[in-house]
Amino acid sequence: MDSLCLSCCTCRLLRQRRELEVGLMEYKPDIIISVHPLMQHIPLWVLKWEGLQKKVVFVTVITDLNTCHRTWFNTGVTRCYCPSEEVAKRALVDGLDSSQIRVFGLPVRPSFCRAIISKDELRDELELDPKLPAVLLMGGGEGMGPVKKTAKALGDALFDDLIGHPIGQMVVICGRNKTLASTLESIQWKIPVKIRGFEPQMEKWMGACDCIITKAGPGTIAEALIRGLPIILNDFIPGQEVGNVPYVVDNGAGVFSQSPKQTATLVAEWFSTKTDELQRMSENALKLAQPEAVFNIVNDIHDLAGQQGPLANIPYSITASFSYPAESNTSAAMV
Repeated sequence: MDSLCLSCCTCRLLRQRRELEVGLMEYKPDIIISVHPLMQHIPLWVLKWEGLQKKVVFVTVITDLNTCHRTWFNTGVTRCYCPSEEVAKRALVDGLDSSQIRVFGLPVRPSFCRAIISKDELRDELELDPKLPAVLLMGGGEGMGPVKKTAKALGDALFDDLIGHPIGQMVVICGRNKTLASTLESIQWKIPVKIRGFEPQMEKWMGACDCIITKAGPGTIAEALIRGLPIILNDFIPGQEVGNVPYVVDNGAGVFSQSPKQTATLVAEWFSTKTDELQRMSENALKLAQPEAVFNIVNDIHDLAGQQGPLANIPYSITASFSYPAESNTSAAMV
């Protein structure tokens, strides 16, 4: 069985090598950008086998915010872009030199980095109540997790029975989960509620709200920090997301709660008796935010390409019977 497994792994490795060789022939990259933890070692092996390691800039953009697997790190990269100091320390432990490491933050969509209109204008555009604080409840692209239970708990907690009025409003992003959206739309809410499906303009909804409830996905956390949103983390994927919880909590930018009722109570307090705590967490979130990360990474890659020099004078060929003349236009391949 062991020899069979070894044989299968060898065949898979050779097949992946062949596919990468074909990709090199097709795209002729001057730069290779890896954004996946399993796409460091094999591509670098192929470049080394083909004598191209010193001719092609190879960079890794780590997309795990805190906890990350060792496969992200390979000493053969030209540059390793780390989203946090914690990840940079792990890179050093795994043998990378400090000259290979840059800490620019987690890259997010440029729309989060550009100037955005005021919260009042956004609420007017999105038809939200201009006077009530708003909580953003997210279930990811697939609308997973305790969204329904949390939404119902918020609906109760954000309505003050003594005065007979809501103390807050809620936006729920259901993603592609049409059943969830339909279920929530059928509820008779006592507070203002917006139910949304898959939303391509999250920068606007985040900009219009005052706090966010989400699982510990690195991209959503990075976006929320840029918008200065206090974060309530209600779940995480074991492994790569577990370290994101202390990253948010220990830096005072949010809390962790898997109880829908406790979460709703906390939001109600933030919107009434503990507004100072909400403001403090918002300020801490902005301190952690790195809105220029994507631009800093691209600029650094551009500088690396310039230092490497034009490849027009370097024969670019691979041993698997593929060869082609180098071209003057710089190109990049994503793996």
